[in-house]
Amino acid sequence: MSDKDFLWLHLRDLPYFRSITRAVEAQFFQQFELTRPILDIGSGDGHFASVTFAEPLDVGLDPWTGPIREAKKRGCYRSLIQADAGDMPLKSAYFGSAISNSVLEHIPHIDAVLEEISRVLQPGALFVFSVPNPAYFSELSIAGILNRAGFTGLGKGYTEWFRRISRVEHADPPDVWTDRLECAGFKLDHWFHYLSPRAWQMVEWGHYFGAPTLLPHFLIRRWLWVPARWNLALTERIVRPYTQAEPYPQGTFTFFIAHKKKSNGH
Repeated sequence: MSDKDFLWLHLRDLPYFRSITRAVEAQFFQQFELTRPILDIGSGDGHFASVTFAEPLDVGLDPWTGPIREAKKRGCYRSLIQADAGDMPLKSAYFGSAISNSVLEHIPHIDAVLEEISRVLQPGALFVFSVPNPAYFSELSIAGILNRAGFTGLGKGYTEWFRRISRVEHADPPDVWTDRLECAGFKLDHWFHYLSPRAWQMVEWGHYFGAPTLLPHFLIRRWLWVPARWNLALTERIVRPYTQAEPYPQGTFTFFIAHKKKSNGH
């Protein structure tokens, strides 16, 4: 396991609510043995990869120009490709492993993407990814408050609004992902939930408390005016208890560890 302080490495660059989930996920990724070449589906601006992995990953793929440019500046990928994951301009059976961190839930054509990931992976290659599960919505605190007060319509409306602003198409249970993976040529080895409902509610409220970070991001392209430890000491103290990288049975997100089936189906 890495001795990096993943919370601080995220907190100095990101709003605190994003730092909570990313710090936990970065810790979990330390336990996986990834065989090169490694493909990152939905590489974004490269911040997560730059913090999480000691060496640049081989290929980062993302459909958007802006994030690709940011990732290039960070130097956390040996190669970057702008393309839709449902139609990747990559060789078949080339990659030794693939990852995707909190990305697949946003993709409407998920079955096509999983088939493409399977195509570009070598037989037996590891595929590790994280996504939200149904508790992502059922544990929203504001919706819970409204429901308990008898305003179930408003509670449902808030949940749907949160779904739209977070652009989550798939917050599904493990059995749904198991079927998807099986159809795409994968065998699911293991899964575990993480990020407790209480931690997730800290993230939920952070969407609102973190609103002031929009101004520096707009003006100077950074989320924080002063990304110094003294300035973030109180925030760090409050959120650190929620960043323990431990499986949580009622967790709101799920890690999946699968491998591409070999020709004999195993």
